[in-house]
Amino acid sequence: MITRNQIDNLPNTIGLYLFKKNEIINYIGKSVNIKARLLSHLENAKLDNKERLIIDNSNKIETIVTESEFKALIIEAKLIRELQPKYNLIWKDDKSPLYIKITIKDEFPKIIITRKEFDKKSLYFGPFSSVRMIEKIINDIRRIIPFCTQKKISKKACFYSKIGLCHPCPNKIDRCKGEVRLALKHQYKKNINQVVSILNGNVKEIIKNLNKQLNVLIKNNQYEQAIIIRNKIFRFDQLLNLRDDMEFFINNNEKNLEEMSVILKKYFPQLNKINRIETYDISNLGLKQAVGSMVVMKNNQIDKKEYRRFKIKQTGLKSDFDRLKEVVIRRLKQNWPVPDLIIIDGGRPQIKAILKIFYDNKIIIPLIGIAKNPDRVIVGIEGYPNLFFKNDSKVLNIIRLLRDESHRFARKYHLFLRSKDFLL
Repeated sequence: MITRNQIDNLPNTIGLYLFKKNEIINYIGKSVNIKARLLSHLENAKLDNKERLIIDNSNKIETIVTESEFKALIIEAKLIRELQPKYNLIWKDDKSPLYIKITIKDEFPKIIITRKEFDKKSLYFGPFSSVRMIEKIINDIRRIIPFCTQKKISKKACFYSKIGLCHPCPNKIDRCKGEVRLALKHQYKKNINQVVSILNGNVKEIIKNLNKQLNVLIKNNQYEQAIIIRNKIFRFDQLLNLRDDMEFFINNNEKNLEEMSVILKKYFPQLNKINRIETYDISNLGLKQAVGSMVVMKNNQIDKKEYRRFKIKQTGLKSDFDRLKEVVIRRLKQNWPVPDLIIIDGGRPQIKAILKIFYDNKIIIPLIGIAKNPDRVIVGIEGYPNLFFKNDSKVLNIIRLLRDESHRFARKYHLFLRSKDFLL
């Protein structure tokens, strides 16, 4: 049975929560505030039999923090489809679940909302709990990757093609001939494949390709087309990183930071408390307008007033490794409060370089890095020990969230500078 104590230390962030009985998943849900939603489950269980069954038949909760509600929607649907949790399936209305259907084998695949049918000729994504939810997903994606939602080809271009949401329009392609038709048809199918990738949760490759296009267009002075691609990148950032407009950190983070302090004190005996954390990252697309960011967590809360951004001044730097060193050196010259802990996005080489900067400046500040594949913490002491945490570790999640926030802040500044370049 789930208790209040199990919920008290969960995050107040966007993401997913999984009710489990040992290793069996009973129910998967999502919320813009995980902790608040779980508390409502607990309260509703006093009155609602369905809610009570979830609470009584589960003994632990796992959470997956996401950067945006969009990501949470996509991951929730994917997990429910793959894992088929008991209570997600039996509590459906008499109506069949809702899905996004892509008629992938059609000459011009369409994206439509449907009830469960699985005709073996189309791709299905879901299930989703409401038409409104699916419409939001489709509309959000369509602003970045245009596609058609009409079921049949007609003789004239559709209304949505006039406002850029269906481009190239299949109705228009169907009237073309020869190489023009083939090129437009290829572009349309490429758009559909990108939508499939997004619905599968695979967006990194799409963003990477957009950035490549952007660099080529800028290099060739094709600024009008570059602005279109830049706007798509902005929209991806809005879609996937909505924390820009919200205070996303947990309000009762104190216990988690105490746990972090206990763990790190083994390596940094001088670390008695963690009141101020600074996290650094570099954003650099195509070697132009490289920037660095400093994100600050103070007294258990994100403090955006303390954020700082750095436009890289040195020319000819060949790597983000060197840019990070510039940012840290410039920061140390400032008369800002001394942090109790510094976190950088990187592994042993980055840690080693920053420690040399500390040594040269006769500074002693606890330093850790977060390396990837898998996510692990590198401790900034001799030997550079690796700390491997469980994937749902609250300590690891704090470090991840700070890393992601510093990345978001750096990227936002980078794109701002590039947008200014377009207007010069």
